[in-house]
Amino acid sequence: MTTRRGWLQAAPAAALGLLAPVARATEPPAEVRAALPEPRLQGTMRFRWLGLSIYDARLWRPGAAAPLSADDYAGRDFALELIYARRLSGEGIADRSIEEMRRLDRFDEARAEAWRAAMRAAFPDVQSGERLVGVNRAGRGARFLHQGRPTGEVAEAEFARLFFGIWLSPRGAEPALRAALLGAVG
Repeated sequence: MTTRRGWLQAAPAAALGLLAPVARATEPPAEVRAALPEPRLQGTMRFRWLGLSIYDARLWRPGAAAPLSADDYAGRDFALELIYARRLSGEGIADRSIEEMRRLDRFDEARAEAWRAAMRAAFPDVQSGERLVGVNRAGRGARFLHQGRPTGEVAEAEFARLFFGIWLSPRGAEPALRAALLGAVG
């Protein structure tokens, strides 16, 4: 059964034309500064659904590194910051993430359940204004933080490739969001 919150996460925003540029942040949050040397904002975009703001996404990379691309994101360190505009359940975020990861590649049900459990543990329910940050640790997996506090880690490169691919893969559902985060627009 799809909940209202799950439904809000499920719609393809590009098809609805509801992605909007976001004002650039001047300073990275403390957890991004701790994860990346001299973090630099690469791109940002507001994700909307039916006119409702869902979250602002910001992609941070190490300052001395070349910009990320859709072809090389999985092999690079970076942080993806999501600042939520509304209340969403962590369980719903995890479930929707698995669905989107499955759009990118196949994986068995045992792996899906292990990843879903890890994300449900790492993703608390969020309120408007709260921040979740995912840190890609190239070749080592992903680490997650909520409001600057560590909440979980998945030490699998394949998980990180698919999870961050939701936003950055050429096969992802939101090409305008990917282009904005990678700095092609916005």
